[in-house]
Order: sequence, then C-alpha cells, then structure tokens
Amino acid sequence: MQMTTIGTLPVSVFPDPEALGDALAQTILEGIRDAARDGRRYLLGCPGGRSPRTTYQALGRLAAATGQPLSHVVIVMMDEYLFHTAEGFINCPPDAHYSCHRFAEEEIRKVINRDVAPAHGIPPEQVWFPQPAHPARYDDDIRAAGGIDLFIIASGASDGHVAFNPPGAPADSTSRIIPLPDSTRSDNMVTFPEFTDLREVPTFGVSVGLGTIARLSRQAVLIAHSADKQYAVRRLASCADFDPQWPASIIYRCSNARVMLDETAAQGLR
Repeated sequence: MQMTTIGTLPVSVFPDPEALGDALAQTILEGIRDAARDGRRYLLGCPGGRSPRTTYQALGRLAAATGQPLSHVVIVMMDEYLFHTAEGFINCPPDAHYSCHRFAEEEIRKVINRDVAPAHGIPPEQVWFPQPAHPARYDDDIRAAGGIDLFIIASGASDGHVAFNPPGAPADSTSRIIPLPDSTRSDNMVTFPEFTDLREVPTFGVSVGLGTIARLSRQAVLIAHSADKQYAVRRLASCADFDPQWPASIIYRCSNARVMLDETAAQGLR
C-alpha cells in the first residue's frame, strides 16, 4: 500500500481492487466488532454497482474466518430506480436486472452472509432503502438509529454522481426523488450491462442526498478502481473543496474522510 493525499484527504493506493476491498473490509469489520461490544447496531452505507463488490466479498470472507456475528449490521442502501405512474412514483420491479433491491439482496447481503452461520448473518429486514412515498423520512430514520458508522462512496465515471445526485446537487441535499440526467444514465449502462439502449434506463430515482451522507455519517470512504475511474480521480483531485459540479467531492465535507484507490485508478493523479 502507498500513501499520498488529495488536497486535505488521505489517500491509500493498493495494487488491485481485491487488495483495496480487503483493506476496507478490515476497517468495516473492526467497526462491526466495536459496535457488538457496545451493544448497538452498526450502520453501513452501501452503494450498488461495480466499485464496492470486492469489499462486500472480502467482508463476508473475513466475518466467516473470524466468526464475527453480523446480525446487528444494518445495510443502508443509497437509492433505487423509479417508475412514474398515475398513482405517483413506485420502485422498479425488484427482479429487474438493474434493481437496487435485487443488487442489495444478491450482491451484498447474500455475498456477505454466504459463509457466515445462518444465525449470525444480516437479516433481510436490516437492508434499508429510501421510500418514494416519503423519501425525507429516510434521513429521520437514519438519525434516529444513531447515524451511519461508515458510508462507502463511489463516484460516477463521467459526471461524478454519488448515488443519484447529479452535477449541481447542493451539499445540504436530503433524501428525495431525483430526475436522472443522461450522463448518470449512461454511466449506469456500464454498471448494469444488460441495458442495450439509453432509452431503457429509468429517468427517475429516489436517493439519499449529499447532505444525508455528510451530516449523518461518522466516517466516509470514497473508493475507485480500474481504468475507467481515472478521469473521476483526476477530477476529484482538481477540487479544493466541495464542487457542486462534481458531486463526489462531497467527500471533502465528510467526517473522518479518506480515499482508497487501486494503482490503475491512481494513475489519474498523474
């Protein structure tokens, strides 16, 4: 691992995505262990998509290897695609290939629980989502639960979106319904490769706000790996503080913030 900085942010650079995932999973597991010792829940803020997959895989392996129970862990998901109907906004079908509910179940909860004793795994009811009928209530629920222990942040490759917060989103934004710009929808065609045309990508989503992340998290880690995130890293490094035109720069406003990159993505720093 190499250490550097982006502005005021400490940056760790790892040989590959797997080493990055292992290191972040170690940090998360230490927090989970501390929360269990204190008799409280551990809230983990989770994006869907490609960037955190190695972290979720490593967290499951480490929990199984150490025998650490995870039944007090709450997965706080960032967002979900919506359809606009005559009755209002509704979540996309949970079995859709791009459904964040599907991703949370198949690629987060089940992956983390895979080798953990059934009684020690994360229960399905402890996977939270903002609800389209009352999105602002999500912030209230997180606050009432004591806040998020660690929020994993991933940056959109082309426009820096975080969750569904597009360029121009304010730093104090809360959970809400958001119209999705073409730049975010194009990025998500890579995240969900079964999309074959931009017209297939939903045009609305419900999402945590940038302020939800910054105000309600005790720790935040922005992760990026692989060649397609080099521009995102370069753009983040050009920000001295939060820049609303690059939402991922909200990391500058987060408590105990850090950046974790693999060597390929870190080439964007050069």
